[in-house]
Amino acid sequence: MIQFYAPDIATTAVLPETDSQHCVRVLRMREGDEVQVVDGAGRRYHCTIALAHSKHTALRVESVEEQPRVWPCDISVAVAPTKHLDRMEWLVEKLVEIGVDRITPLRCARSERKDINCERLRKIAVAAMKQSLKAVLPRIDDIMPLASYLAEEAVEGEQRFVGYCDEDVVTRRLLARSYSPGCPVRLLIGPEGDFTPAEIAATLEAGYTAVTMGDNRLRTETAALVACDTVHIINQINQQ
Repeated sequence: MIQFYAPDIATTAVLPETDSQHCVRVLRMREGDEVQVVDGAGRRYHCTIALAHSKHTALRVESVEEQPRVWPCDISVAVAPTKHLDRMEWLVEKLVEIGVDRITPLRCARSERKDINCERLRKIAVAAMKQSLKAVLPRIDDIMPLASYLAEEAVEGEQRFVGYCDEDVVTRRLLARSYSPGCPVRLLIGPEGDFTPAEIAATLEAGYTAVTMGDNRLRTETAALVACDTVHIINQINQQ
């Protein structure tokens, strides 16, 4: 099944230009063809094409169904962008595929990259949402300083974990044994150059628990993905 994305479908019943081009020029769909459209807010619209146009394909909405996320709690992943952009883009794609609510690029003292095109990351997130047949689009933040992220207030019941390489600062716990099923969670992963001792101290003071994802040494983007998937696995086991 091919999904299209139209955040304003409820009020306009029109596909945006990019999706209209894909629908009409690539897939060669025409009036009367049925299409599935998601709004990124948890709803899937079953539609019929009323006007096939490469810039603004008009739709007739036949029915709407709620399509909420399948995981039980908010999952946020914060990570410093990698030096090579393709690895960060890969991470965003995979996080959206397995399920995430918020992705925050961070600016840290030892970050390999201080800025990143977040609009491109959002486009990648949209494509991954459609590809994985989800209807909820995660929030992709603009890059922010670590201190600003740490200053955000925790929501009720939220657990906060930080992963980094320096083993001499504090004893780290295994994430798989530290996370409580069903709790909203923030997963903070250090940059390729690792956090500075001062940043680690600030993170721990902000209420984060130092964790490891296992005995293997992981790259930044791999650690972020493994951390997110660990939360999903624990929640899935708990729901059985």
